[in-house]
Amino acid sequence: MKKQIMLAAALLPSVSMAANQPTNFSVGMAVDQQLSVVVEIDDKYRGIIGNDGMAFDYIAKRGSFEQNMPLTWYVGVGGWYEWDDEFGFRVPLGVNWDLSKEWDLYAQIHPELDLYK
Repeated sequence: MKKQIMLAAALLPSVSMAANQPTNFSVGMAVDQQLSVVVEIDDKYRGIIGNDGMAFDYIAKRGSFEQNMPLTWYVGVGGWYEWDDEFGFRVPLGVNWDLSKEWDLYAQIHPELDLYK
């Protein structure tokens, strides 16, 4: 429980910092921590809460393959926590496809470093 509170406390500064400025706010579903709700703020901060645990990612770099393609890539850093007290760091690597206005689809892999016993 103490670890959950610490992770939640780590998420609050980024959310409150984003609240002081106009934000780009997205909500969606993913299979990350099993079935998960994903909240993304300003295309930089991504919080995930699911059946198996939670995670937070900071998207450090975004780029595009070609200017005429709606497909972009990203890389980030983050951390994860599972409800059975497992936790660690991860590096999200993904692609994002803009389907239409206000709709996009992304695919991501995230190599993980386990820090639990």
